[in-house]
Amino acid sequence: MAAAEIKVNVHSEEIELNAMNGMACLLMNVIAEIVFIAAFIIGAVFVEAGERMTLAAVLMIVGGLYGFIAGPVLFVGLKVLKPNEAFVLTLFGRYYGTLKGAGFYWVNPFCVAVNPTAGMTAATTAAIEQPIQSAMKAMKSNQISMVNKRISLKAMTLSNDKQKINDLLGNPIIIGIVVIWKVVNTVKAVFNVDNYKEYLSIQCDSALRDIVRLYPYDISASDNEKSLRGSSMEVAERLRDEIQSKVDIAGIEIIEARITHLSYSEEIAAAMLQRQQASAVIDARQMIVEGAVGMVEMALEKLNANNIVSLDEERKAAMVSNLLVVLCGNKDAQPIVNSGSLY
Repeated sequence: MAAAEIKVNVHSEEIELNAMNGMACLLMNVIAEIVFIAAFIIGAVFVEAGERMTLAAVLMIVGGLYGFIAGPVLFVGLKVLKPNEAFVLTLFGRYYGTLKGAGFYWVNPFCVAVNPTAGMTAATTAAIEQPIQSAMKAMKSNQISMVNKRISLKAMTLSNDKQKINDLLGNPIIIGIVVIWKVVNTVKAVFNVDNYKEYLSIQCDSALRDIVRLYPYDISASDNEKSLRGSSMEVAERLRDEIQSKVDIAGIEIIEARITHLSYSEEIAAAMLQRQQASAVIDARQMIVEGAVGMVEMALEKLNANNIVSLDEERKAAMVSNLLVVLCGNKDAQPIVNSGSLY
């Protein structure tokens, strides 16, 4: 049997609304409210006086419908946006459009703003606090989230907890990163994932583990390979690309990813420190010996070229030995004057 194809309905097109001016709509609705409420009052006066009953009924019905039902409903359509904020609006369950740009607008009052991250704080708090206190805070947070349905388009910072991950050589290390990101497609952020902030956080942790496993923590100076400590810029760029590939479906752009903490895990930190110290000592000794050999060779060439002294092989060996001891020793050499013969 052929495998059945699974089609996922992914929302991607963002429709930017051209909403009406909110101040003009507010003034017109206020004036209409005054007129229709006045009409309702006039109709009530006619009813009380027993005059013009048909006109009074019309005035009361029309004035009451608009003044007490339609007018207040129209006020719900007023929206205020600050810079770098947006409303994702739905109308009876269908995507209606995205309202962007700072200003005062009026939209269809039956449109509902959607923001899946508005109630995240309440859920997190309720899981930690004590029962009564957490319930009260959750109710307050839910009341606030019902109003604050704006999607922020600003650049934001995500700093997850530090993670323990094995590097390329299997050494456990502690690493932490900071990610600078922003929402560039509000439709994908709202409709393609359940909570785009939690989705980003999980994908950052996953991408970090995938990238860290490809590099060793550190390498010796003679190696040309890349490492987490020595090639932080390359690792950060690759990490940014990896996270970006995972969060495109959520309409998020990764501006920058940087390593903020990098160290060996506690159980091997002392041993790796000794290893680094030994490696540093070996590298330093190797450089000292290479320099000392070069200096001895230069000294012998100068002595032979200027005919200062004629040395046989045994004297040359003694001289080389003395120079190497002086040049490679950890402490200052104490000179001993030989007043006799070498033999």
